[in-house]
Amino acid sequence: MLSETAFTAAAARAAHLIVDAEPRLFADVHAMTLLGDRAEELVRYHRSHGDHPILRSARIQTAVRSRFTEDALAASGARQYVLLGAGLDSFAHRDTLGVRVFEVDHPEMQQWKRDRLPGAASYVPFDFENGDLARALAGAGFDPGEPAFVGWLGVTMYLSRESIARTLAVVGNFAPGSRLSADYLVPAELRDAAAQAYADGVSAVAADRGEPWRSCFSPEQISVLLKENGLQAVADMSQREAVARELWQRADGLTPGTLSRLVLAEVTPAPR
Repeated sequence: MLSETAFTAAAARAAHLIVDAEPRLFADVHAMTLLGDRAEELVRYHRSHGDHPILRSARIQTAVRSRFTEDALAASGARQYVLLGAGLDSFAHRDTLGVRVFEVDHPEMQQWKRDRLPGAASYVPFDFENGDLARALAGAGFDPGEPAFVGWLGVTMYLSRESIARTLAVVGNFAPGSRLSADYLVPAELRDAAAQAYADGVSAVAADRGEPWRSCFSPEQISVLLKENGLQAVADMSQREAVARELWQRADGLTPGTLSRLVLAEVTPAPR
């Protein structure tokens, strides 16, 4: 299955380098290549309507979550990086850390990616609603006994709470000290007017494309869910808090939103 949301996310990252001014929140120099023959179509919307609130929000969300996650990966010192629902993420082609990258996603999405930028990662075909993640990773050479870093970006909102919990339970059995970075949608009562307007517009389109939003959490709820599955939240941040303060000193009008938050969690040792 090709995920339309993976394409629109990559288009937003690509457009950030074209439409928005310095300082860059994040620089994905391979996004255009990975979009292939969809690039011009999808980026054109940002070129012609870059000031539209929904398109601005898309560029901010995709850039901030990638920047936060890759900064946390670098700080972790982990030698294994698992990307859950990797989509068109290009870290494996930009890696300067020398980590082994495991990209977990639908095989059709992986094939699209490999046809345009081959190599670089270990590809792990997987269905989040029905698959066995631990077995799939083991088959690709992942070592659960060594600390890992897990990125789970732009995915949880499309999964049921039960599917999220199953995946967290697998991550919670990774080596102690392993870390997870994930973004999640917050419920309506925690959104400002701009975030709610974005949700009203985008959720309907996503549902029409067969990728409905299925879950949202408060920070307290996500903390409990993590703890139930062997992880401890060590940071939970708004978009504004997730990147360096100076990146918001801008002349292009980009301002952080309140639709989603980022959580960084660590695998805790099992009780003796």
